[in-house]
Amino acid sequence: MLGLIISIIVIGLIAGFIARAVVPGKQDMSILMTIVLGIVGSFIGGFLGFLIFQHDPADGFFQPAGIIGSIIGAIIALLIYVSVRRRSVAH
Repeated sequence: MLGLIISIIVIGLIAGFIARAVVPGKQDMSILMTIVLGIVGSFIGGFLGFLIFQHDPADGFFQPAGIIGSIIGAIIALLIYVSVRRRSVAH
């Protein structure tokens, strides 16, 4: 169980960091928020992967598609975060 939690945190950090590097502009986020971004992205990527491929998530935790899906989901989550934040600052 502890290994799963550590894996989720590490993959969240990697996915969040890559998403922040890909999305243009400055994002004022701490390391903790980057990890949360990656974890949320992992759920978004897993959900989209299930919708697109109808793939069983019980096939294993460390799959290249899971990591890639986490990065794609984190990018989507970050784009939503940036647009909502930009909209709230403008008002």
